[in-house]
Amino acid sequence: MPDRSSHTANNPSHPAPPSSVLALTAPVAMGYIPLGAVFGFLFVQAGGHWALAWLSSLLIYAGAAQYMMIPMLAAGMPLAAIALATLVVNLRHVFYGLSLLERLPRGRLLRAYLAFTLTDETYSILTTLPASTPTRQMALLALLNHGWWMLGTALGALIGSQARLTLAGLDFVLAALFAVLTVEQWRSRRQATPVWVALAAYALAYPVAPQHALVLAIALSLAAGFWLAEKSHADD
Repeated sequence: MPDRSSHTANNPSHPAPPSSVLALTAPVAMGYIPLGAVFGFLFVQAGGHWALAWLSSLLIYAGAAQYMMIPMLAAGMPLAAIALATLVVNLRHVFYGLSLLERLPRGRLLRAYLAFTLTDETYSILTTLPASTPTRQMALLALLNHGWWMLGTALGALIGSQARLTLAGLDFVLAALFAVLTVEQWRSRRQATPVWVALAAYALAYPVAPQHALVLAIALSLAAGFWLAEKSHADD
């Protein structure tokens, strides 16, 4: 009698069970919950209301830009300046969306939500999934990652409004999360080329524009990826 799980995995018309999506988002949850908690905690400690911290994670969902927003709000900077800084910090997501454009859902609402929630970690996971992955499963994965960040923000904001705790060591969580995602991509692809391309791109970008090295490195990596893909098709 054939194994039903193997039949589901080999048939793109049958989405993978929800437990597989939870397994994919588990490493992100271990990073997003504590990092979101640190953001919520710092936001409240800077004088903001806990509900505003949670709303920013719901409506902005920008990670590093949200951290950057805390001292800017505390200094009384205008919202236009904060919005411009957020745009610059998150400019790399434009490149993420372009590389996944053909795989995004056709429905406007689902397509818009997936584009909105396309964070670094979500993008890293989506690029490891097979091309036949249903768009609803991709959207569910993005929704769960968004939920982990909002959960962490709510916990940190509530704790920050009641107590003062030390946050020493929690800044390493993001680096550890990216290390886990890199290992998972290596295990799924078994190709060293993406790692070497990323390292070379950053090595070239940093001397040119240290303040914007990440955005420039991502652009160079995507250009290299498109060139390698075209070269592979031409060879075939």
